[in-house]
Amino acid sequence: MRLLLATRNAHKLREFARLAVRAESVRFDPLPEDVELPPEHGATFAENALGKARAAAAATGRVAVADDSGIEAAALGGRPGVRSARYAGEGASDEQNLAKLLREAPAGSLLAYVCALAYVDPHTGAERVFEERCTGTLAAAPRGERGFGYDPAFLPDDGAPDRTMAELSDAEKDAISHRGRAVRALIAWLPD
Repeated sequence: MRLLLATRNAHKLREFARLAVRAESVRFDPLPEDVELPPEHGATFAENALGKARAAAAATGRVAVADDSGIEAAALGGRPGVRSARYAGEGASDEQNLAKLLREAPAGSLLAYVCALAYVDPHTGAERVFEERCTGTLAAAPRGERGFGYDPAFLPDDGAPDRTMAELSDAEKDAISHRGRAVRALIAWLPD
């Protein structure tokens, strides 16, 4: 089965492609350049994901999936949440967003990565959202060369102790990540 992936984020495209290879039954096609996605102004990850999947499905006539994901810090009342990609301001880099989180939340703070993965079929009108989490704590300083976003300071509860998401192999990360869990839930739900 081929699904249109409504994102232009290069990191997410690689991660979804890797997850699909492991699934063997699903492939994610990139979003055509001429398709515009709506801004992420929703109050929840699910609202943002559904908006992008609906726009991609309407523009192409194809079954589309989209995710919205981010990090929630308990010490900050759940921030940055849906503002994770723009936490340090519009156009902020991953490094700037991570630096702001490290300034504002104390090391050891409880964290949760959240991924809402929306499925929209324009032919049947079917819509479904799969929301998954990966919990952990905030490291004192960034470590590791892998991953992206907040991975260098995210110490997952599952997996190897005292290693950040950016220190895990792709296979280790995919097994426990919020996005890996959401993709597996989607694939398990899809009709044969």
